[in-house]
Amino acid sequence: MNTLVPSVGAPIDRASLPALFAPRGQDTHKGSFGTVGVVGGGPGMTGAALLAARAALKTGAGKVLVGFAQETLPLACDPLQPELMLRDARSLLDADWGVTAWVAGCGIGTDALAANALSELFVLRREAPLVLDADGLNLLATGDIRPNWGAGPVVLTPHPAEAGRLLGTSAAQIQADRPGAARQLAQRYGCWIVLKGAGTVVCSPAGDIRINTSGNPGLATAGTGDVLAGMLGSLLAQKLPVDQAVAGAVWLHGAAADTLVAQGIGPIGLTAGELADAARALRNENWGSFRS
Repeated sequence: MNTLVPSVGAPIDRASLPALFAPRGQDTHKGSFGTVGVVGGGPGMTGAALLAARAALKTGAGKVLVGFAQETLPLACDPLQPELMLRDARSLLDADWGVTAWVAGCGIGTDALAANALSELFVLRREAPLVLDADGLNLLATGDIRPNWGAGPVVLTPHPAEAGRLLGTSAAQIQADRPGAARQLAQRYGCWIVLKGAGTVVCSPAGDIRINTSGNPGLATAGTGDVLAGMLGSLLAQKLPVDQAVAGAVWLHGAAADTLVAQGIGPIGLTAGELADAARALRNENWGSFRS
């Protein structure tokens, strides 16, 4: 997600994202800003789900629950973010927690437990927005899960290799025509597509293309995709208009990396876990002017 921007599609920049910076009313509460449900974090990948969940919370969601795709809960509490509510995936899916947007696939793995959890989520989501990331996309590409997710917005977030698997081609061919690949994916799955990489491509289900202008090579490190997925779920849960939520999360993710680099944190050695705090600061930097 650096500033190498293809020549096709309208740019995503700060000025095009008014909903991302709209002030919050004084008479609000945690229920006003949605509940994100994260389904992921299989054995050995607990951190992926936590990165997504922490990002969702710090991007402004009212509540965040995590359902780990493991037989037993890997930890009782996130020591860095105790506000998160942790469950195993079965417990999260078996009850109605009032989730208003789902993030699924981050570190979930490709075993039967992962496939079953995602298939059940598709049935139970009740048209709440869904962000499908990482191994969720790989399970979709292999046919271990089907795109029977029903009505309601769905966002797929492939990097070029995952996009190639979904379209039965190579990452090199995806990179040769990124807008075209995003449109093919949107048409095939009837979804919003976030094709990650330098100049991330956002494509609507109707085929409208936008190209991101923020970001830098510091994002080329493990876990940044999980953070982006959490940001997407958070803005969707907060009921930003879908086009503003998807484009806004992509821009905010890159802009957070740009802010960190400007502070001397990266690009070399920037970590995924540092992005959420920078994104929070960006959303809040005009708060004083709203109150004055």
